Amino acid sequence: MTKYIRYRAGSSTGYAILDGETVRPIAGDLFGSHAETVTTFNLSEVALLAPCLPGKILAVGLNYKSHLGGRPQPAHPEIFYKAVTSLQDPGGPIVIPRDATDLHYEGELVVVIGKPVKNASVDEARDAIFGVTCGNDVSERNWQHGPGKDLQWWRAKGCDTFAPLGPAIVTGIDYGNLLLETRLNGDVVQKQFTSDLIFDCPGIVSWISGWVTLLPGDIVYTGTPGSTRGMSPGDIVEVEIASIGVLRNPVE
Repeated sequence: MTKYIRYRAGSSTGYAILDGETVRPIAGDLFGSHAETVTTFNLSEVALLAPCLPGKILAVGLNYKSHLGGRPQPAHPEIFYKAVTSLQDPGGPIVIPRDATDLHYEGELVVVIGKPVKNASVDEARDAIFGVTCGNDVSERNWQHGPGKDLQWWRAKGCDTFAPLGPAIVTGIDYGNLLLETRLNGDVVQKQFTSDLIFDCPGIVSWISGWVTLLPGDIVYTGTPGSTRGMSPGDIVEVEIASIGVLRNPVE
């Protein structure tokens, strides 16, 4: 298992391997050839950034049985886009946009693509997955399916700060059976194993690749379990996934 982070130290940014509290910067291509440098930092000396810079952010809706709420199970992964500008760092604020009235968390496992993938079989899709991380698919329910809903989910899912990501991309683990837990102000509000996904990670990537080429660094939010509820200014939302870490963001 290896944990990769993206960090800021002073005025410089880069990628690194996180080994406990030690940050070991790397040189080269995160998704290709790279090597450790001689520099090291203590984790307390750096600021964590979103662990990659995706060219595309996709997400899956209705992908846990516990989240269907009486709705029929989809026949295939239901995909939507989130704006790249919705990306937010670990610790960065989720900013409630103007006119928003019903903002919800959605704790999720996020797939990070490591190589180009198009028209992939499930096995080819599995091979294209670089690693996984934690994400929060922040959603404005009124704009999504309430009285004020838009034709598309461009605001409901894509506002600035609506895609917190991190803290690390983890490789070399069985991401098919990890415990996901979301906490709001310390209270557990979602708890489920990723084995309960209706469509697993390779299946999702294979499906998407039939129409949209996925490239290294692209990310896919894989769905949220259970039910969700509204967030307010001053709240703290945490998404913890076993073996990955805790993604923590305040709400403003």
